Formats: sequence, C-alpha cells, structure tokens
Amino acid sequence: MSDLDFPTYEKIGLRPLINGRGTYTIISGSVMLPEVRAAMVEASRCYVHLDELHDAVGHRIAELMQCEWGMVTNGCAAALCQITAACVAGTDPEKMARLPDTTGMPDEVVVQKSHRHVYDHAVRMAGVKLVEVETLAEMEAAINDRTALLLIFGDAADRGQVSVAQMAELGKLHDVPTFVDAAAERPDVPNRYLAEGVDAVGYSGGKCLRGPQSSGLVLGNKALLQAAFLNGAPHHALARPMKASKEEVMALLAAVEMWVRRDHDAEWKEWERRLQVIEDALADIETISFARHEPGRSNVSPILSVDWDAEKIGRSGADVASALSAGNPRIELFHHATGVTVNPYMMEEGDETIIAPQLRQALTSN
Repeated sequence: MSDLDFPTYEKIGLRPLINGRGTYTIISGSVMLPEVRAAMVEASRCYVHLDELHDAVGHRIAELMQCEWGMVTNGCAAALCQITAACVAGTDPEKMARLPDTTGMPDEVVVQKSHRHVYDHAVRMAGVKLVEVETLAEMEAAINDRTALLLIFGDAADRGQVSVAQMAELGKLHDVPTFVDAAAERPDVPNRYLAEGVDAVGYSGGKCLRGPQSSGLVLGNKALLQAAFLNGAPHHALARPMKASKEEVMALLAAVEMWVRRDHDAEWKEWERRLQVIEDALADIETISFARHEPGRSNVSPILSVDWDAEKIGRSGADVASALSAGNPRIELFHHATGVTVNPYMMEEGDETIIAPQLRQALTSN
C-alpha cells in the first residue's frame, strides 16, 4: 500500500463531522495535537520494554504534573478498573490471577448515591460491590475490613454531601485508598484533588489533553499506581485486555508535555471569538436570542446557547440540529426544546466560519 493509497473515512463510506458538542467519546473525543501525532509516529519506529517505559514515563509525568507519580492507561475507564483491582488484590500474584473472584480480599467500594454513574461498571468488573452512602456519618459507618476503596466522580463532587477533602480525610484515618474519576476535567497543575488529599485521580487522555482517544492519565500515590500497572497490561491480570501501546503511552506523554506549555488563557479567548462569529452571523434573525454560560467541572469552555421562537421560525431545536447533522459538511450540536448549543471546546480552526452560515441557513430556509 503506497502513501497515497491508505484508507480514509470517506473511502469506507463515513461522513466526518465538525464537533460543536465537546469531548464526547461517541463522536471520538478530540483531535490529537500535531505534537501528539508526531510522538506516536516516532514511538512506532522501534521496540521498548513496557515495564521500563512505564517507569520512565511515570517519572516524567510526575515531574510535569508536580505529583508523586503518573501512569498511562487505556482510557479513564481502564484506570477505574486497574485502581480498583490494585486496591483489592494489591501486588499479590495469586490474588491478582483470581480476580474477579474476591474471596478473602476486601471487596467493597464506598461511593455516594449521587455519584453512581454508568462508568461504575468499570469498578464492578473487579468483583467488588458498590456500597451507597449519602452523608459523612454513613460513609464512615460503611468503612470496615472489607472496604477496598472510597470513590468520587469529580463532576458530581458538588452534588453529594461528602466533599472530596472529607472523603480523603476518612480514607487516611482508616487506611483506605481514595480515588477521583475526573475523566473530562482539566488536569491543572497543581492538581486540585491531590491537594485535597486523595490518593489518585484519573483523566481521559483523549479529551482536553488532546492525546490518543484510547488513553488515560492517572496521577497520585506511586505505590498505588505501580500496583495498578501490575494489575493491567502487559501483565497477566484482570486488566490485561486494557492495553496501552508504546505509541499511545508516548503520545499521551507528549500531550501532557504540551498541556503545561499551552496558553490556556489564549485558548479561552479564541473560543470566545469563535462563538462571537457565530452569534454575529445570526443576530438579525427574528426572535433569536443568545446566552453564554460555562459548564461545571467537565468540558470547561464557554458555551453559546442559541434560542428562538420555534412557532415563528417554523422549526424546533431538534429540527435544526438534525438538518446540520445531515448537511455537508456534517455538524453536530446539542439541541434543547427552544434551540441549540455550540461548544467551541473541540472545534478546529475555521470551523466557526462553516457552522455560522449553515446554522443560519437551517434557521431561515423555507
């Protein structure tokens, strides 16, 4: 196969899209940074020993992120599984080989009811039971000799009654590890969750970091993270199928290197500019209105809500979103009853000049 004869999405019948939603896995998260792509290609040119790679990259990530240790996983869900397995089986080869049979091992993970999530399947697959609590007193009462882990989902941190810091304090008091799933959040330096005392925090590598979509980043306690690595690939343990290749590991390291170099204030201003281009293109449409808002802890960027009187315009938010998705090029936006939202977080340069006229056409065509 020549350089000019490789498969493309179009050649296999797919329609690539402009992402105006954010870092959602179903629409492939993010586009890798040029430096990440280059690191992935370079890493593919030779062989390395994966244990040695883990140690070297873990040390370098720790330097960059100002924490004790770093680990690359095959996505943040894999991090949930590997951290849980490490808390249950530790580094005992016999116990590791038996998972998800947890006989004779700690097999309970304590989590607030408001933090239950579709991703807790990645925790349960280690063979544990999730124990739901609501108050700090209930959390402390739930901790016993079967407790393997205390867990919080970061973007739900403000919904529960127990704060991250309170959970971390309980964990230290009872010698139980604590973990925050912060998949779609910003891994800012210094790390907010590690500063609050948790043992580890996990992020998606393919969201705001703009690394490989099938990568994850875990920061925190060195002993815990090294135990989690032993419970995953290339070792023959529960998470063996969750392999992070040498190419993905080095590419995510490149994404972390870029994260601490990127001008995040300038990025925010550019996102605001792109939204203004879209707003200006629609401003004279009858009944149109705009609002800017920011989300919680995940997909942190300015978001433009575009609303209108569906009866006067003659189409609903769902109608407009559907027309944009069917258009050429394909554009994906979230919709609501009275309009659509535009998230510039994962838009590429120039996307605003495509979205603006197509959104206008969808709103004004007869």
